[in-house]
Amino acid sequence: MKKITLALLGLILIVACNNTQKKEMSSEKAAAKETKVVKKTYPDKLQKVFDAHGGIDKWNEAQTLVYEMVKPNNTEKHITDLPSRKTRLEGKGFTIGYDGKDVWLSQKDSTAFRSNARFYHNLYFYFYAMPFVLGDDGITYTKAKSIEYDGVMYPGYKISYGDNVGDSPEDNYFIYYNPETYKMEWLGYTVTYFNGKPSNKISYIRYGDWQKVNGVVLPKVITWHKTAENGKIAEARNSVSFTNVSLTNEMMKNEMYERPEDGVVVPKK
Repeated sequence: MKKITLALLGLILIVACNNTQKKEMSSEKAAAKETKVVKKTYPDKLQKVFDAHGGIDKWNEAQTLVYEMVKPNNTEKHITDLPSRKTRLEGKGFTIGYDGKDVWLSQKDSTAFRSNARFYHNLYFYFYAMPFVLGDDGITYTKAKSIEYDGVMYPGYKISYGDNVGDSPEDNYFIYYNPETYKMEWLGYTVTYFNGKPSNKISYIRYGDWQKVNGVVLPKVITWHKTAENGKIAEARNSVSFTNVSLTNEMMKNEMYERPEDGVVVPKK
């Protein structure tokens, strides 16, 4: 009887062990499936542009971008949570934020901020975070006709967005890079936010003064240029400088982006 009992016990243990191993293997497979990351691919030349600026993977690891934007009459502090794109802009007499749902405006009086806060809340972030924001989801890349400036030809890509991507999916960007260094040197863009109609007018910003922040190459100065009647880039118009830049792998507290009691939600267009 003891022999039968021991044999039965052994059989039970073997079955239990096999079931445990199967569960562990299934759990491991499930975990491996969950953690499998599909790496995005970009056009070959655009990938080289990302690499020349420190790498898109390095940028994607970061959580928070902070910079101060120096304007003629004041300095603004811009804070962005990179994964969610929540924002907080602190200016002279006003604060603008995006909490992940609404854009809000808080100001000392009605004259502190005179522009459209919804349009403005991430405007300079997109200009500043070039070329990395061109690695976002929902983007289509097509080769653009090269542009010429001071005898140098700059190849590039046209960036267009899918429907319902951002407040102005009709907008287009054009990135142009140095053919030898692959660093970004020009950005062309169209603006359709205010009237909702696609525009063929391209404005140009020149990039060339860079700074390295946490291994990533970001602008120190960006300069807008006039556009001639024939569509070619003309002389410089104005510049904006960026100081006290930080790019960290730490997240700010969520309260940073929440609407204060005196904050007013800015409606969509």
